[in-house]
Amino acid sequence: MKNKEDLKKELIKIDHKSYGMYKTLGGSYSYGNYILHIDHVQGDPFASPSRLRFEVKKETHGFPEEYYEEKHRRLALEDQVLRRFLRQLRQLDKGSMGSGKSGRITTCPANQTVQERIAVVFSKDRMELRFEMGFPARGRTIMAKEMQKLVFDILPELAESCLFYRKWDTKSKSFLEKTVFLADDQKELRWQLKERGLTGFVANGAILPRESGISDRPMRDAVPFISPESLQIEIELPHKGKMIGMGIPKGITVIVGGGYHGKSTLLKALEQGVYNHIAGDGREYVVADATGMKIRAEDGRSILHTDISLFINHLPAGQDTVDFSSENASGSTSQAANLIEAMEAGAELLFLDEDTSATNFMIRDKVMAKLVSDEKEPITTLLRHIRGIYKTMGISFIIVVGSSGDYLSVADLVLQLDHYKVKDVTKEAKEICEQCQIAGQYAEKEVCMPEFSRKLKPVKSARRKLKSMGTDTVLIDRESIDVRYLEQLSESGQTTALAYMMGWILDHVTKEEDIQEFIENMYKLIERKGMAAVIPANYSAGHPVLPRKQELYACLSRYRSAKIVKEYM
Repeated sequence: MKNKEDLKKELIKIDHKSYGMYKTLGGSYSYGNYILHIDHVQGDPFASPSRLRFEVKKETHGFPEEYYEEKHRRLALEDQVLRRFLRQLRQLDKGSMGSGKSGRITTCPANQTVQERIAVVFSKDRMELRFEMGFPARGRTIMAKEMQKLVFDILPELAESCLFYRKWDTKSKSFLEKTVFLADDQKELRWQLKERGLTGFVANGAILPRESGISDRPMRDAVPFISPESLQIEIELPHKGKMIGMGIPKGITVIVGGGYHGKSTLLKALEQGVYNHIAGDGREYVVADATGMKIRAEDGRSILHTDISLFINHLPAGQDTVDFSSENASGSTSQAANLIEAMEAGAELLFLDEDTSATNFMIRDKVMAKLVSDEKEPITTLLRHIRGIYKTMGISFIIVVGSSGDYLSVADLVLQLDHYKVKDVTKEAKEICEQCQIAGQYAEKEVCMPEFSRKLKPVKSARRKLKSMGTDTVLIDRESIDVRYLEQLSESGQTTALAYMMGWILDHVTKEEDIQEFIENMYKLIERKGMAAVIPANYSAGHPVLPRKQELYACLSRYRSAKIVKEYM
């Protein structure tokens, strides 16, 4: 293996030469207690930055082994190392050192959640930290002196301050320990959900409102959450000790209240409760069933061979809704498809907000039913089936409603938000339903299970161009997959990973494959071997963050070029 002196000699040789000579630097260099890998060198200063990686052996980095033996602890440790690296980057950033991206060092951004990222990975015998760096140039001429500052001054300082536990001060070590302990508590809290038959939990004192529409940080001076006494439960956590908060039981939960009183804020916090949050976020102890999926209307989306017959049938044109496809779905058909596909992806909890739902999918009042009879209406509303879905499939719902009062009659729990304070008004809601003669109108009866029998056939392509744009778009060759309405995508890196994972699927489907089984096996492979098992070694842009299988299902279902077929049972 080469060492840093070899790197210095090579830089002297290529000084002031054409940018392409930077390619000679590719390879691995020993810096004594760590290795610097230059995995990919950009083609010019305006291209995607070069990709580099630190590697440190276990016996050298010195992080306590108990911090990365279990997955939940390992993710918390990796998250903290990444955040420390980001903080150091901000302090050492020298700005541009020439043309294009010259001199800029970047890595995976981190928001308020703890995710599985490829940026920092601890394994049994080593740790790796990946980042990108623009190799300096003026025009397309190499600036070797600036490059030397980067690889012999800035990078070693970053490595020394982040990669070695002995370099962390007492305060940082203490915070790291607390972070690992928080991960233990969050794991126990999620286990308690299942043990107690709950679908969500919100701790007393949690801060749910966010700073702004573009900031996910907690709002200052926000009203802390306090559980209604009737729903208050106590959970003993291994480190935090006694935790008191609101337990949301399985079943149908309806959230009501006046506008701007906090209904959607509570729903949003629970939606994001599928992820663990960092200390200080305010939602550290807000958790929901990890399979929970937000469902909404999505006009114009593509639907491929989905059984929406539970909600849509006897269409005027005679189209088969057991095997339904559309290039341009309406609000109701898109929401029906979203719900069925979430079931197919294994969701055991569904979130809905009346504001982003198709009205005719959610409810049909008595007046309209008198004018347009059931025989002439192809849509069976969610209201009619919601009790049956829970009874037959065990899928719970948390729904925000502002005007659809009939949902009170099917609810197991009704929560009212009043100036951000939560009240349990289930009893009052049931009494009102009795007075309005709508109680028991929508009986709990079993429903026919949709047919989850979609297959994926091979798609031929000589080479695929994969890219993502924020959390809105996945690009495969020339096709854009619109994922902006997958509202639980919390980091752009998840969209980047979706692009690469879609590419992996298309490359590895060599015969007709059952979609459910194929994706399940794919995530088992990731569990055994890490994200690198499905992210190509030469990935060219972005910082992949593992999405949930629910979002991968949704992305695949929106890919118009996918060869999805339906197998009839």
